[in-house]
Amino acid sequence: MKILRYQADRRTLGVIGAWYALMAYAWIASPTGFWPNAALVAMLCMGAFQGAVATHNAVHCPVFVARWMNNLWQVVLTLTYGHPVSSYVPGHNLSHHRHTETRRDVMRTDKARFRWHLLNLLFFTASLSTSILGAEARYARYAIGRHPRWARQLALESVVMLAVVVALFALDWRNALLYVVIPWQYAAWGIVTINLLQHDGCDPASPWNHSRNFVGPVVNWLAFNNGFHGVHHLKSTLHWSLAPEAHRRLLAPHIDPRLDEPSLIAYALRTFVLPGGRRNFDGTPRPVRDPGPDEDWITDDGPIPATSVTSIRMALLRDAAA
Repeated sequence: MKILRYQADRRTLGVIGAWYALMAYAWIASPTGFWPNAALVAMLCMGAFQGAVATHNAVHCPVFVARWMNNLWQVVLTLTYGHPVSSYVPGHNLSHHRHTETRRDVMRTDKARFRWHLLNLLFFTASLSTSILGAEARYARYAIGRHPRWARQLALESVVMLAVVVALFALDWRNALLYVVIPWQYAAWGIVTINLLQHDGCDPASPWNHSRNFVGPVVNWLAFNNGFHGVHHLKSTLHWSLAPEAHRRLLAPHIDPRLDEPSLIAYALRTFVLPGGRRNFDGTPRPVRDPGPDEDWITDDGPIPATSVTSIRMALLRDAAA
């Protein structure tokens, strides 16, 4: 009997399983020295971020054949990522993907408004938290009667996460803070902040140049090929294991080559640390802009309108594949 839709997700299961095993080891060993704790927390932060990436992948392309297993997997990921997986859908799938970099995108990069770009890297997630959480709450109220299956799954994930947090703090508040809450916060920061690296200074109106790609092998092994972000926006339900080949075949021949970054670290140093600062992908200065108020998108969860930029991208993608 087939269990996984794609066998490549054995890596996903292994990474998430390793995070749980490491967290259990840290909890049981409870080292007292600074450096052992720092090493454990750093590894748990990285694993929690990978859990956030796995969350992103799961809400676009389910891992298991059976629905009940996908529902259970979302609970497992909730405890890795530190946020109900179902709540990722409104702000990411329905807001960011449908309305990339517009006022209906709650994660648009115009909201990064510090003139010193390093501060945008550090505080981008904090600057978005109110609008993201508010949108999630509004969508949950809207969806209760319209998407009851989603609402029930969100409730399950939320109740389990709350119960686990309360139990862990009751057992040992220090361990809960070090080995669970801090990694969760890092994961939330990382999965939102990566949006700044992937879209800031790109051209959201372009069918090709709307996203920045990080094509290095190490980052893509660790992040399940999520460096290939442009083709993900073109085909959001494409399994992550197929992204490199799809990028080479469908996107790379058309995009500006400056949007294929060989190293995420080199890009981050050049953009956020070294002189030169915030720039558009073509090298021109990227000024701080007024993001304006968020526009309502909560009720716009039906089929993508035929005139949307996303549908135009998909039409061009079909033509390129023909």
